[in-house]
Amino acid sequence: MIKKILYSTPFLAIVCCLLWATPFVGIKVGLKYVPPLQFAGLRFFVAGLLILPFIPDCKNRIKQSLKYWKLLLIITGLQTTFLYSLFYIGLAMVPGSLGALIVGSNPIFVALTAHFFMPDDRMTWKKTVAILIGILGVIIVSFSGNKGAVNASQIAYGSLTMGILILVAKNFVGSYGNILIAKSASKIYPRVLAAFTLSVGGLSILILSELFERPNWTVHLPLEFYLTWIWLALVSTFAIAIWYTLLQRPGVKVSTLNFWTFIIPVFGAIFSWIFLPNEKPDRLSLIGMLVIGLSLVLINYHNRKAKVSTINRIKTNKSV
Repeated sequence: MIKKILYSTPFLAIVCCLLWATPFVGIKVGLKYVPPLQFAGLRFFVAGLLILPFIPDCKNRIKQSLKYWKLLLIITGLQTTFLYSLFYIGLAMVPGSLGALIVGSNPIFVALTAHFFMPDDRMTWKKTVAILIGILGVIIVSFSGNKGAVNASQIAYGSLTMGILILVAKNFVGSYGNILIAKSASKIYPRVLAAFTLSVGGLSILILSELFERPNWTVHLPLEFYLTWIWLALVSTFAIAIWYTLLQRPGVKVSTLNFWTFIIPVFGAIFSWIFLPNEKPDRLSLIGMLVIGLSLVLINYHNRKAKVSTINRIKTNKSV
């Protein structure tokens, strides 16, 4: 029973979201010492290499997967190179709470994209209502305590608007990348896919850093930077490997799986209350968390009813 729970899609999705809730503070720390693209490239290149020891029969699985090298490169470009380049650049141009809000609205982008590209994953009015409730919760959590203030320099130089557009583009890129991963289930082993997209994608981001930034290759950086870098790499290693596996599971819908990402800002707020001395829970944050919880209850109730209906229809057809 316990093993069944630990390997269940909801539990593993929550684990991924728990891990993904930690990088927001870490990214801000790393950006104090190196430019955005360089930091992203270093993080993902190392994360991809860390997955390799956990791939059973690694050599043969990689050899089989490389038969689909074009698909691997397309997914890498979308899911790592473009996605995280946009994410790091956009996050550096907007306040943390606004960035968390836009990133937190990702499920609606995934649902819309899946509606047009996945025949068995259409939008319904119940799913739409649940998504809108979840986004409302994210808004409340993100702007509680007036943390969404924008500084004058961002408005003056137009970086705020550009940052918002970049993060919105990131959501669309990530949504389509999720769909391609789900469709690659019969072709590419998920851990090989995760290792390839992270390491090759990280390397390509480092090349972009050399072209467009002034990367800082000084090795004498504070311990704070290296601890943050290692932690973020480990987060990517485990979270991405698990998430790609879930996307390729039979019967798992892309839009439904991404619904769990609504709890990332919830975990992020809780971590802030625990680890940051000036952060404490307030009424709006707690209300926002309850709203997000309501959206998750609604979508899971809807999914359970749909699953029971499908099973009953199959039984009826067999009896006929």
